[in-house]
Amino acid sequence: IGQNLIGYSDTEIRKFMKENRKEMNIDNVRNTMFSYLKYSDNFDSQTILFFLNSDSVCSSMRVICDTAMKAVKIKELDEKYRKTGETSWIDSHGWKNYLITFHDEKWSSIITYELEK
Repeated sequence: IGQNLIGYSDTEIRKFMKENRKEMNIDNVRNTMFSYLKYSDNFDSQTILFFLNSDSVCSSMRVICDTAMKAVKIKELDEKYRKTGETSWIDSHGWKNYLITFHDEKWSSIITYELEK
């Protein structure tokens, strides 16, 4: 996604995605354990999950993409955020730092965005 949307409301995320990521489609999901928005592209090569808190505000994000996209995604993260390790970056907004991590699974690559603890 290349854009940290932590702190955005459910409505703001929907608006941002509609205007900036037209290739991504919202998947209506129901889950009684936690609330999230799920977007995926037409090729199922990328999925974005926005985890929402009880106020419907994004508290963390996860991007799951095809391993073929690894080089492109790492280049995007390198250009946009401050690299802090081989597969980690920091995004600073105001007084908050957000940790961005990249790791490979067997069939996909996962990028996680979360408030630095």
